Parts: sequence; structure tokens; C-alpha cells
Amino acid sequence: MAQYIQIHELNAYVRQLLEQSEPLSQLIVCGEVSNFTRHYKSGHLYFTLKDETASVKAVMFRDKARLLGFQPQNGMQVLAYGRATLYERDGAFQIYVDFMRPFGAGAAQMAFDALRKKLEAEGLFAPEHKRPLPAMPRCIGVVTSKTGAALQDVCHVITRRWPLTRLLLAPVSVQGLEAEQSIVDGIRALDADARPEVILVTRGGGSKEDLWVFNSERIARAAYGCRKPVVSAVGHEIDYTILDYVADVRAPTPSAAAELCVPDRRQVIQELCSFRQNIQSSIQSRLQLCYNKMDGLGAGTVLRGFHTGMQARAQLTDRLASDIGAQTQALWQRRRQRLQSAAALASSLDPYRVLARGYALVQDSKGECLRVESLQPGETIRLRGAAAQADCTVRSVTPMAGEEHHENTQEL
Repeated sequence: MAQYIQIHELNAYVRQLLEQSEPLSQLIVCGEVSNFTRHYKSGHLYFTLKDETASVKAVMFRDKARLLGFQPQNGMQVLAYGRATLYERDGAFQIYVDFMRPFGAGAAQMAFDALRKKLEAEGLFAPEHKRPLPAMPRCIGVVTSKTGAALQDVCHVITRRWPLTRLLLAPVSVQGLEAEQSIVDGIRALDADARPEVILVTRGGGSKEDLWVFNSERIARAAYGCRKPVVSAVGHEIDYTILDYVADVRAPTPSAAAELCVPDRRQVIQELCSFRQNIQSSIQSRLQLCYNKMDGLGAGTVLRGFHTGMQARAQLTDRLASDIGAQTQALWQRRRQRLQSAAALASSLDPYRVLARGYALVQDSKGECLRVESLQPGETIRLRGAAAQADCTVRSVTPMAGEEHHENTQEL
């Protein structure tokens, strides 16, 4: 009896053969997408690639699918990069797709239009989000291939126009499977670096397929998320990519982009010379105006004006001195009258002036004034007149008519 093998062994063997075959491990398959399905949980893409006579099942896993720069649709012609294998459980021959892009004018344009409408609806192309470029940047970040002609063009133009500007290169792949991620990383690296003031993303001309990577949604969102202005210069003037719509400034060629990023030193020097001439001309005009005014003022005119001014000031000084003297005299007279009035009032209140009219003061032996009502019989008092004094003894105190009698009053 012939030896047999199990089904799973057969499928495993066939799978091993397929994956070990070098031509089948680096496939590029062209076909039309049909039965397209995106699994809502896993995120994997399941579809069929077909031509006029045959078809093959294809799978694109989530980690690869999320890097797609377009939305596959049924009926779209694509180029699928991947490897042939066998799904052991079902014995199904299929392709594991690592990368995919539209193929042919119709499919590419359809994918381009769909992505452009999507990003435009989200506001990534809005004019209010466009930022102006710095007038004289000290450093420009460049995202491009380090071996491409675009970098040489940019360096040549910058050196010729404004050699003060430094270039900071983020070397990337601008074509191939790894180009998309490489460009995204380059933009983000330069945006995180404090030195560049503007970021230039560029590459030289090529076919639409060569430039297709710049239609990537991930590159567009990386440029939109930049904190620094982004200049896009991809291909030639007739080539438009999604990056061109998102960038703050779009240039038709790498050389034109470099011209937009820096001023022309010859033009700046010319403008500075023009400013200097205008300033010198303005100064000369003002000096000439001053000279003309001085010429109109002779020595006699100046002295006459000085003499007239001095006379006016002398007259003003005399008038002010006279006013101050008059006010001082009036103030002194008022103060003198007030002092005389105060002196007269004080003199009228002087008790000794009353003594001159024949009156006398009743004092005790210490010289203190006494009221007559307070005297006691037998008390020794002193009578002081204007010119003499006399010591006396009280014999009695008699109240005057109309006054109450003191109960202690005694006759002396």
C-alpha cells in the first residue's frame, strides 16, 4: 500500500515551498480589486485580485493596511506588492499584500480625487491654516533624498541667493515601499528640531507612479500637523500631489522652492543702497532748509531781536518788583493797625490805669487781691492806690443797699 500524508502536512509542505520560492516571495501583482472587505474588528483587508481570465485571493493585515495612502474600491486597478502563500486550514492559495497603490490613470485619479475630497472636507486645505514663510530664515529643513538632484538644486540656489542660511537635511527615500514612512519620519524629526524655521519637502520629476507616494494621507497629515511652515516642491510644474494642497506654500520645482524660501541678496543690497540714498537726500534737504533760514537772519536782526527781548524782560521785572513793594507796604500797614488796636484794648483793660482815677485795690499781706465781701472784722489789709499804699484793719463789713446781709457780719 502506497504511503500517504495528512492534509495538514500537505498544506504545510506546499506553503513552505511557496514561501521559500524567491520569485514568489517578492511579487508585484497587477489586477482589479473585487469583493473588497475591511474587517470591522481586526482591521484586516480581504479582497480578490483578478484579470480577464483568473483571480487570486489577497489579504492585507492591519499593520500594513493602516499605512495605505488611499481607499481601495471594487473595480480599481492596483499594483500589489507581497508574497504568495497557502492558508493551511482551507488549503487556499492567496497573496499576503504588504503595499498597494493604484495602477493606471483611471484608478489613480479615482483614488486621488477621493482622498482630496476627504481631506478638503476636514479643512486641511483651508486658506486660514496657511502660514507665511519667514523673510530671512537662518535655517531651512529639507526632506528629500541625499543623492537626488533636488537637493543639489536647492543647495545651489540657496548658496547663490542667501548664503547666510544653513540647510538641515532629513535624508529620506522618495520612492519605493519604505518611502511613505521615511518621509513622515523626516517631517516630524525636523518639526521637533528647534533649528529649522521652515521645512521644504521636495523631490525631482518622475512618472506619476514615482510621485504617487506624495499623495499619501499620512504624509499629508504629518505636514498639516507641523508647527513650522511647510513648502512642497514635488516633480514639475504640471505635477500636483495631495501634499501640495496641504502645504503652506506650493512651488513648481525644487529650485523655485528654494527661491521662495530665501531672499535674493543682490536685491536686498540694492534696496539697502536705495534706503541709504533716500536718507542722505532727506538729511541734505533738511540741512539746506536750515542754512536758508540762517541766511535770512543777519547779525543786526539777531541783535535787535535780542535787545528787544531783553527790554521786554527788564520792564516785566520792574513791574513785578513794584507790585511786590506795594503789596508788602499794604501788608505791613494792615499788620501795624491790628497791633495798635490790640495794644489799645490791652491798655484799657490794665487795672493800674483805673487806680490813676482814684480807685484802690484791696490786697492781703501777700499782695493778692481781695473781694470786700470776703473780709472779716479785725483782718489786716493793704489798700494800694496809684501812687501809695496803706495798711489797714477791718472794723466791720457792711453790705450795700440791695445786697443780702451776711449773717456773720459784725460791727467793729
